[in-house]
Amino acid sequence: MPPADHATALTRAARLRAEQARARAEKALAAAGRTGRPATVAGLAHAAGVSRSWLYTQPDLIDAIRQLQQRHPAPERTGPQPASTTSLRHRLDTALARIKQLRADNADLTRQLETAHGEIRRLRHTPAPAREP
Repeated sequence: MPPADHATALTRAARLRAEQARARAEKALAAAGRTGRPATVAGLAHAAGVSRSWLYTQPDLIDAIRQLQQRHPAPERTGPQPASTTSLRHRLDTALARIKQLRADNADLTRQLETAHGEIRRLRHTPAPAREP
């Protein structure tokens, strides 16, 4: 029995996958054009279920994205946005927990230092045992 030739089937499957990816990308691009929202390569890739690197191999799709970006530019940023109350509260809670832990560590180290100083004092004031000649 001769070996099976899978090359034709693999080529056909790869061509079908490429055609489906292209169709999804074109559909996502058309949807982006209708919404009027800023288009990005990453956004289109996500919407189409394709990789950004694949999109970059499609010059006509990249050109279409660039044209959409010119028609619907991203809004200007107004500067840094203030932190939300929830974010600030979380940062405060984290800082308070850290302070509490550091205070406990400090108290423990103080007790250890006091014990060590006491031991040093005891050893300094304890007469040395007599040596036998």
